[in-house]
Amino acid sequence: MEEHIQSFTEYLHNRKNTSYNTEISYQRDLKKLNEYLKNRGISGPEAVREADLQVYLKELKNENYASATVSRNTATIRAFFQYLLKQGILKQDPSENLKPPKVEKKMPRVLSIQEVDRILELPDVRTAKGVRDKAMLELLYATGMRVSELIHMKLEDVNLQLGYVVCRGNQKERIIPIGNTCRDLLAEYIENGRYHFVRNRTETALFTNCQGHEMSRQGFWKILKSYVSGAGITDDITPHTLRHSFAVHMFQNGADVKSVQEMMGHSDISSTQMYLDAKAVKMRDVYMKSHPRY
Repeated sequence: MEEHIQSFTEYLHNRKNTSYNTEISYQRDLKKLNEYLKNRGISGPEAVREADLQVYLKELKNENYASATVSRNTATIRAFFQYLLKQGILKQDPSENLKPPKVEKKMPRVLSIQEVDRILELPDVRTAKGVRDKAMLELLYATGMRVSELIHMKLEDVNLQLGYVVCRGNQKERIIPIGNTCRDLLAEYIENGRYHFVRNRTETALFTNCQGHEMSRQGFWKILKSYVSGAGITDDITPHTLRHSFAVHMFQNGADVKSVQEMMGHSDISSTQMYLDAKAVKMRDVYMKSHPRY
């Protein structure tokens, strides 16, 4: 079944324009399924029955995999077998009746404004590295963009004169305004910090590592972790936490749903409305602590 998994991955990349991380996730899930099936003497997709898939998903649940993981595996399996059906490799889809488990949506960890301030105050702007780090962190929090969008930004995507950046992701692009603080830091980095890292004048990446190559996700993650630790925050904070915090703080300060949806690049407004729930929780907590007759 390996060749079918490979052709499915190529189909996702070439026809569906999926991200690299999505493709890796699909491959990992399908390889795990393939190993399970091979251990039971099932070598090809045409030999797979619905009962085989039901038992596999049940075993994942029994192995204490999270409901979200089982749900993702269900979606992966269904997408794979639907692809094989459309390609004429199968005459019947054994995954047609698979139902994902209900996943309880948990509100992601959101930093307080004070916690964000502590993180952003840590980079030493007397050094080129500090200027770069502060510019990256400020831009991520100022725009709510994804870390993958941040690290793939080009110099040409920044318009300091008009105060906006162009964010490109999943074959779409959007324009996001930036405030004076972020604009000034980007200007300082581009004019006085970036050349400390970039030796090749043809390099177009906005943010680079110390070798002058485009910053990686892992590289940025390490940078963020060091500042989170320095700020005395012990929770597991990821680059996506800054994105969540951006959305909640925008709502707390009066932003409308449509504007936040456009800035974050959500295709479905329900993804944006989730952050309104976080605003409501925050308001309830403030009420409980502050109202004299609670």
